[in-house]
Amino acid sequence: MAYESKIKDEFTEELFKAILKLETMEDCYRFFEDICTIKEIQSISQRLEVAKLLKGGKTYNEIEDKTGASAATISRVSRCLHYGSDGYKLILQRLEEN
Repeated sequence: MAYESKIKDEFTEELFKAILKLETMEDCYRFFEDICTIKEIQSISQRLEVAKLLKGGKTYNEIEDKTGASAATISRVSRCLHYGSDGYKLILQRLEEN
């Protein structure tokens, strides 16, 4: 069965096509600095780090100390890891492979 996203629409589709066209780390920095606020980028990157730490068995307190993430953010990421669309699992696995 194919995955059906809750956020899929024509604008999101174009955004994701654009992201898939990025070829280098510099491309990523340039694009995301233009399309997102600094705070948005920091929030997204913080959530990814929280996911890595949760997967690594760290406690909420350890994660909060290392990342500055709130308990609510850590809880949300944890729910996504356990009950979400497996996006975190997919990317964390791919990052480990590299």
